[in-house]
Amino acid sequence: MRVFASVVGMALVAAAVPATAEMGMTGKGQAMADLVDTQGVIKGHAMVMQGKDGLHISVHAAGLTPGVHAVHVHTVGLCTAPDFKSAGGHWNPTMKQHGRDNPAGMHMGDMPNMTVGGDGTGSLDAVIAGGMLHGGEMPLLDTDGAAVVIHETADDYKTDPAGAAGARIACGVIKG
Repeated sequence: MRVFASVVGMALVAAAVPATAEMGMTGKGQAMADLVDTQGVIKGHAMVMQGKDGLHISVHAAGLTPGVHAVHVHTVGLCTAPDFKSAGGHWNPTMKQHGRDNPAGMHMGDMPNMTVGGDGTGSLDAVIAGGMLHGGEMPLLDTDGAAVVIHETADDYKTDPAGAAGARIACGVIKG
């Protein structure tokens, strides 16, 4: 199962790579994360690419429970099972509250929900407007890194601090 999930995930990420030119990528920065569950099994991959308009994040997952799952960028590049709380809170360099529907929101690490089909696979493409992978006043990959986290349920897009999205079921340290 571990090999299957890894092969599926790598194929999905590889399929996304040619799209970089279409998305206005600068070619100056990209990073990857292997998303693992609480048992250390690879459940997918995330690619973060620097674009002219911000960070383009592509998440591809396999072997998850069907349904809607929150996906967020977290502030610390550390994924310690079983709860992945080591990844800290959502990336929030602008000191906002959580969620696109929160009048005081939103965190830069807040992203749309990902729908996982009956076959256990799901994908998500999002842009963090104005985000920088390296450099600038608020780089994603600062001294303590960053992580991508998948939660067990949907983000309600308003409840601070994490959208009432439930437990963290997969986590990946962003490396790049």
